[in-house]
Amino acid sequence: MEEITWLDATGQAELVRSGEISASELVEHSIARIEKLNPEVNAFIHTSFEKARAVAAGAPAGPFGGVPFAVKDLFQQSEGDPYHYGTRFLKDLDWRASADTWMVSKLRAAGFVLVGRTNTPEIGAWTTTEPDSYGPTRNPWDLSRSSGGSSGGSAVAVATGMVPAAHANDGGGSVRIPSSANGLVGLKPTRARVSLGPELGEAWAGLTHESAITRSVRDIAGILDAVGGMAPGDPYTAPTPRRPYVREVGAPVGRLRIGIQVDHPTVALDPEVVAAVRSTAALLEELGHIVEVARPAALDAPAPEAQVLMPVFQYLDIVRWGRAIGRELTPADLDQDNWALGMYGKDVPAVAYLEGLYALHAWCRRVAAWWNHDEDGTDGGRKPGYDLLLTPTLPKPPAKLGELRPVPGEPLAGFMRSGEYVSFTSPFNATGQPAMSLPLHWSADGLPVGVQFVAAYGREDLLIRLGSVLEQARPWADRHPAIAG
Repeated sequence: MEEITWLDATGQAELVRSGEISASELVEHSIARIEKLNPEVNAFIHTSFEKARAVAAGAPAGPFGGVPFAVKDLFQQSEGDPYHYGTRFLKDLDWRASADTWMVSKLRAAGFVLVGRTNTPEIGAWTTTEPDSYGPTRNPWDLSRSSGGSSGGSAVAVATGMVPAAHANDGGGSVRIPSSANGLVGLKPTRARVSLGPELGEAWAGLTHESAITRSVRDIAGILDAVGGMAPGDPYTAPTPRRPYVREVGAPVGRLRIGIQVDHPTVALDPEVVAAVRSTAALLEELGHIVEVARPAALDAPAPEAQVLMPVFQYLDIVRWGRAIGRELTPADLDQDNWALGMYGKDVPAVAYLEGLYALHAWCRRVAAWWNHDEDGTDGGRKPGYDLLLTPTLPKPPAKLGELRPVPGEPLAGFMRSGEYVSFTSPFNATGQPAMSLPLHWSADGLPVGVQFVAAYGREDLLIRLGSVLEQARPWADRHPAIAG
């Protein structure tokens, strides 16, 4: 059975369809690896093994029929299972989901077998997965380091071979950051590509996106085909793809014009991060693409959402969960920084919130114009747009555990340090553009270093095409942390 550990989800599904292995055998293999490895890395915080065994025994159909899968314990809920949102107070209440969210229903319909739920920071608001409620998820490449956040548990579950793919979501980099930290593929799709229903129409003013973390580009394509698409009542949706994303894997990519960013106006970059971007740029040139040092000028100014919008959303969570559990939350219910941020948001006037939203939209137009014509958004035909932007995913290697945690007596100090890690990812939550992190570099001391590709709105197809080419040109499938065997 060990030979199937590092097969991707598509490969495992093919074995089930061919009869070479049963869904039950796959699930038992996943359970055995979780029981063996999870005590060291703390990726899973809830398991549902008996449910998974029952589903597998029914020979689930679908493109991923019988493949084990994990769901992050944030936003997406699975009926009857614990749902704790990274918090102590929901853990203490043993809060459970009353129904599946629509994405979870689609995952089940695709044939995935849900074996458990993965660790996430409190309210998903950190770039490290170290909640007070369940403790840290450890990076399997170096157990003293962060797994990234907020989908750190899902990333580690995949990186260690406990499951071949796992759910993740991204409000500022939470798919791409842990993908980079753990040597995996992570795609933040176009805004509204995946419905947030039935409870939500949008989250964080459209900044939050649902997706997955995988070992292969073809898995990302197949999962996006399975869970994407408009649902009844969605306030808006992403452009309809011209064909299934799995058909983009291996499709001709053409000759692309790609801008690269190798610095940042406010954050110092680790030399390994710069090396990752430059080596990827060299590979792209070898493949025949046009590569230039260029980026949208608007990226040199920070997006407005962190100053006004995010604190409001934090306070909204405090209010919503207080209503749900029947009492007001207090500072004892949350970590120091999440509470401080929420209290700041409480005092933001409605007019200031809307002004911040409008400022964000104006900034997004300036950024997105770079992919089209000239940077000021006019159509003068003076400068053709770029196809892709290549940046670091993270400005530095994963932090040591504890470095990004709240600092007693210094509200928001830890949060600000954590925020440095979204310097390259969060702008594209604001613009809603698709962005993918690929594991194309490893540091001298053996840590994975991802690079990020950003496409124009609605162009996941281009990311998947190029990603599949790079996966062949510089393979990563045989790289696994030593702890995983």
